Amino acid sequence: MSKGELTGQRALVTGANSGIGKGVALALGKAGAKVVVNYISSEEDANAVVEEIKANGSDALAIRADVSQEDQVQAMFRQMIDAWGSIDILVANAGVQRDADFTEMTLKQWQFVIDVNLTGQFLCAREAAREFVRRGIVPELSCSAGKIICMSSVHEVIPWAGHVNYAASKGGVNLMMQSIAQEMAEKKIRVNSISPGAIATPINTDAWETPQAREELLKLIPYHRVGLPEDIAKAAVWLASDASDYITGTSLFVDGGMTLYPGFREGG
Repeated sequence: MSKGELTGQRALVTGANSGIGKGVALALGKAGAKVVVNYISSEEDANAVVEEIKANGSDALAIRADVSQEDQVQAMFRQMIDAWGSIDILVANAGVQRDADFTEMTLKQWQFVIDVNLTGQFLCAREAAREFVRRGIVPELSCSAGKIICMSSVHEVIPWAGHVNYAASKGGVNLMMQSIAQEMAEKKIRVNSISPGAIATPINTDAWETPQAREELLKLIPYHRVGLPEDIAKAAVWLASDASDYITGTSLFVDGGMTLYPGFREGG
């Protein structure tokens, strides 16, 4: 990524106090954007991300908001716009898991994941799009009126037993993203998704922290390494920049080949 390629632009990253969101927020800041670091818990971690962005030369602001709650999302956008005048980039990253066998999954577990992972992205994308439409293109910042990046998953296409709520939420993100992109393209608003594979973050520590777990996981990854938040962050900066201006409605898989279904290399 080129330092300064997003200079002057204002970004909001949800769930940015750790993991993929933190990596994306730091990378956007290094590329010159001002960054709102959204969080719902761990205020101390969010403030640490803010300070790191500032240390790298960009401005940043931590805002607490539950993305599944409309009033909190709207208040977050008002606070950002009051502080910086507008928004240019949204990365709707906040996500959760509440895993259970299907026959044991409660409605509460199902609804919580849908509310955060799908409804939360809808609410944030809608508020961003409203501001993009109101403001229009600012040519000195970008050739598009705004960029929305949804955080999906390889599980928008790969079924995941024991995680029905999560897979359903990410499958929903894909068609939501494409439908928004189709509707907003004429207004020069670009909407895309990043679909990570196995990334070493706190949400999936059990899958990679021990040598045995890591070796089992690597069987699913043809490129034979676990991804890092920085892998996703680089893709996010590119999708937020004018370098990707002719790309909208696309789900970019950053997965080391997991969606190549490696089990079929010798069988099937």
